[in-house]
Amino acid sequence: MDFKSSDTVTGPRAEDHLPQTAQAAVKIVIVGGFGVGKTTMVGSVSEIRPLTTEETMTQAGVGVDDNYGSDSKTATTVAMDFGRISITEQLVLYLFGTPGQERFWFLWNGLFEGALGAVVLIDTRRLEVSFDVIGRLEERGVPFVVAVNDFPDAPRYPIEDLRSALDLPEEIPIMKCDARRRASSRDVLMTLMRFLHSIAMASASV
Repeated sequence: MDFKSSDTVTGPRAEDHLPQTAQAAVKIVIVGGFGVGKTTMVGSVSEIRPLTTEETMTQAGVGVDDNYGSDSKTATTVAMDFGRISITEQLVLYLFGTPGQERFWFLWNGLFEGALGAVVLIDTRRLEVSFDVIGRLEERGVPFVVAVNDFPDAPRYPIEDLRSALDLPEEIPIMKCDARRRASSRDVLMTLMRFLHSIAMASASV
């Protein structure tokens, strides 16, 4: 195959390179049902150009995928989203967003491998979808926090009511967020890191 000068491969952008000061990297998964904002969160908080595997939704998903509350979506993640954020000069988080449609949940097993923790994004319009998501994390023993994404038309409930509905113990953090906003998404990740640190400290004292 003949290549033209314009076809020269230049490699990753300078801003995509891992900071030289980085000493530790942590894998985090962002999970949730279809259309809860996982791709949006990864994209809003990532310091590099995020990798997405979105494909156009077709008639094949009609009657199979539950897209209530996301009727305007025209694309869906079919494998994963990937991004990166530096929490400090030494600590980097690798973010993996999982596909939300149940027919793609078999991919979660590989994405969970090596993950230190998870963010569960929920949509209060479809709270029941979160039960299976949380159950999968509990089965695998992956520590997680819950972030309630702020959709304009979604009902709003007190945090303690949501905790009761999701049957979550007091120690698991639940917070409200706007996945479109970098600062809000970063706050969620920082809450997860503090939660993971508290678990590590508790284990060390035993």
